Amino acid sequence: MRPLRYAINVTLDGCVHHEAGVAPDDELMRFWTDQMHNSDAELYGRVTFEMMREAWKRPDDGVWPDRMDAGEQEFADTLDRARKYVVSGTLESVDWNAELVRGDLGDAVRRLKEQPGKGLSVGGLVLSTALTDLGLIDEYIFVVHPIVAGHGPYLLDGLRERVRLEPVSRREFGSGAVAQVYRRADTALLGS
Repeated sequence: MRPLRYAINVTLDGCVHHEAGVAPDDELMRFWTDQMHNSDAELYGRVTFEMMREAWKRPDDGVWPDRMDAGEQEFADTLDRARKYVVSGTLESVDWNAELVRGDLGDAVRRLKEQPGKGLSVGGLVLSTALTDLGLIDEYIFVVHPIVAGHGPYLLDGLRERVRLEPVSRREFGSGAVAQVYRRADTALLGS
């Protein structure tokens, strides 16, 4: 079985809104690009999929905007090529190398995890909370930024019950951000 990893940027006060942090520097862009290389596919809910698609899908003319530096282009290239699964009850179809996930969420994600490979990565808010409640996330990667946002949305807000995690690793970045990796305390990480 391949592991499911939840990876997200978060402020010191738990805010996970994509505009609450600072724009990633080259070091953080490399980190996030490497995270995608460690997964076979990205798993998104509709809102996160549409946000990521708008920001990172290769333009129709095939040329990345001048505003993107080399690190952002590498990240965008990697994400653009990545296989994606989208959990949505409202979308009729998806593009951008994506496939809709239908039916019972737990059953569908268990089937994805049962496939061989390096792992799956989930991002966003609502889907990650639902998958945590179902006990399906094996590893959590939180990049904590030295910012207090003073507002939400908040990391895993609304969980039905507490989840015990064990620290796996920690990495400090020049920007002051810290990547903290945890796994569920009640399960061994699959595929490692």
